[in-house]
Amino acid sequence: MAVIDPELHRLASQHQIATEFWDWKGNHVDIPESTLVAALAALDVDASTPERIAAALGDHELRLWQRTLPACVVTERGRTNRVEAHVTAGAPVKVWIECELGDRVEVEQVDNDVPDREIDGRWLGRASFLVPDHLPLGYHRLVLQSLDQRAEASLIVTPPWLGLPASLGQDRAWGFMVQLYSVSSRSGWCFGDLLDLSDLAVWARTKHGADYILINPLHAAEPVPPMEPSPYLPASRRYVNPIYIRPEAIEEYALMSERRRRRVTQRRVALAGALAADPAVRRDDVWAAKRAALADIHAAGRRPARQMAFEEFCRAEGQALRDWATWCVLCEDFGADWRRWPLQFRRPDSSQVAVHARSQLRRIGFHMWLQWVAEAQLAAAQHRAEESGMRIGVMADLAVGVNPAGAETWALASVFARGVTVGAPPDAYNQAGQDWGQPPWRPDRLEEQAYEPYRAMIEAALRHSGALRVDHILGLFRLWWVPEGADPKDGTYVRYDHQAMVGILALEAHRAAAVVVGEDLGTVEPGVRDYLGQRGLLGTAVLWFEYDQNDQPKPPQDWRELCMASVTTHDLPPTAGYLAHDHVALRHSLGLLTESLADEIAKDVHEQGAIIGLLEREGHLAPGERDPHAIMLALHRHLASTPSRLLCLALTDAVGERRAQNQPGTVDQYPNWRVPLGGPDGRLLQLEDVFALPQVGELVEAIGQSD
Repeated sequence: MAVIDPELHRLASQHQIATEFWDWKGNHVDIPESTLVAALAALDVDASTPERIAAALGDHELRLWQRTLPACVVTERGRTNRVEAHVTAGAPVKVWIECELGDRVEVEQVDNDVPDREIDGRWLGRASFLVPDHLPLGYHRLVLQSLDQRAEASLIVTPPWLGLPASLGQDRAWGFMVQLYSVSSRSGWCFGDLLDLSDLAVWARTKHGADYILINPLHAAEPVPPMEPSPYLPASRRYVNPIYIRPEAIEEYALMSERRRRRVTQRRVALAGALAADPAVRRDDVWAAKRAALADIHAAGRRPARQMAFEEFCRAEGQALRDWATWCVLCEDFGADWRRWPLQFRRPDSSQVAVHARSQLRRIGFHMWLQWVAEAQLAAAQHRAEESGMRIGVMADLAVGVNPAGAETWALASVFARGVTVGAPPDAYNQAGQDWGQPPWRPDRLEEQAYEPYRAMIEAALRHSGALRVDHILGLFRLWWVPEGADPKDGTYVRYDHQAMVGILALEAHRAAAVVVGEDLGTVEPGVRDYLGQRGLLGTAVLWFEYDQNDQPKPPQDWRELCMASVTTHDLPPTAGYLAHDHVALRHSLGLLTESLADEIAKDVHEQGAIIGLLEREGHLAPGERDPHAIMLALHRHLASTPSRLLCLALTDAVGERRAQNQPGTVDQYPNWRVPLGGPDGRLLQLEDVFALPQVGELVEAIGQSD
């Protein structure tokens, strides 16, 4: 449906809402007017009638003149940046910068030819200033003084280039890709945890020479059942899911009485017995048993120095941690969806929440303690990875959004848009489009808050990791907003200030000496990958998706250097399953195809044949060889022959697993994120089994033939 109201079109454009786009087949698509109205409403802009559209257009221009300074200015070191201020017309004005470390820098005023304007009976003038290019990296304050008028704004100076850490030099690195929850050890709690991560890192480095372990997001989930299985739909991206804690690795466990330690062991043994006949990952059962054990350990108390360390952690985290812990307690009292709580508890700043929190200090303290323990064990995993010789260590994964019923939308409600969710337009792998059910950030509110929620999230993710994978990094440029009740295909793109979002990400990574890998798959608008490369952020290359402009598999020399390359990804079956067309059969069984199964299989056979032909021409596969294992080895040799600086080997491929961890576009139709690691025969593999498998070395050798 074409946009027929040019004023609605103009209003949407003012607010960075797309009125058209080009789909995955190259077709031009006009955005429905109903979608534009809904997207504007999510930004508190009423476009329901022509009169209100006209009023909103006028208000937008008026607000630009009414603000003295922009709420936040983000720039790159080495570049000057022009800042516009609005003050009483003709009045003297002075602007300076108060740097993060205390220095003061004067700012030069430059001419502009914008005429003065009368606003609400007051004449205002526009004054222009140039932020100098030599400022240090960091978070500064921009200060304006004009007569008795004083205003301040945030000024963030970001690195123009991030790149790879100095420890790598000009070398490349490789690592394993692991869904941590799926890989449990015999001494664990039927669920891969942070001690297992430590052991995985030591094994991966000492036995196979890996430089990193890429894991799924460890973001916090709701503390009561049913626990959301998807690590990409968390309650909070700032905090860690305590289900990943290993109780026996907590220092206080060793100080407990023998009777209490025995009770912890009994809980673990009983859990293993209860789940022995069920191959699925059972988060609710695991958390119930583990939470009881953790409560016992918490009740045992701490040494004075440990208590001081815990108190310092709480002080440093401040109100955000208290809000998180309070939300957890309220979930235990009223259920996991805060939108269904009694009205008086639906806002963290309400007096009733404060009263309830004061009456539940011990329970709130317990949830704060869980975060302290989780962070300590995550830090220990990174330390062991580095100690074993890894040059990167743990590569954390950052989800694109959060659960609408979770802690972030409760504590930071004003930052999230209402009435819309994030998704994706139709593409080759989900031809009906996707609705991920996640509320998006509001770009205007992020700017107003100087990106503080975003900054805190990035800093927390990088605190104990050597790298960060950013899921759907394209969302730092634009996100597909789907109006509530609408079909996913009837959404629209809303644009974000990518220079600010990418810049802050680069600044936090620079401070953490970390690598950033952006997952830039799917429908990519022109220029995005070039921009990420110019800023020194790595992209993502998945072998099955790497095609040239002639729709032919890319030869290895044409792959990007600045990227993390892999054969598969968590949204596809492992390679053994992919070669058997399991992904096509699964999508057919779930009703996700818009074309016939036979046609899709034929297309898949053709695509795989093109890649197999390339493998033969490169000499990685003997002509006519169609053994799946031989093809898998050849695919990884092909990967190793590319210039990509980071190579990634899926643990599922290394052990011969066929089952996918996730089928995009589904929730419970498939056991997404609940598939434990298994071998070719589907039998459960524990961590100790993985360590003993000889075939892991074959793929490692294949991917290591890069010199």
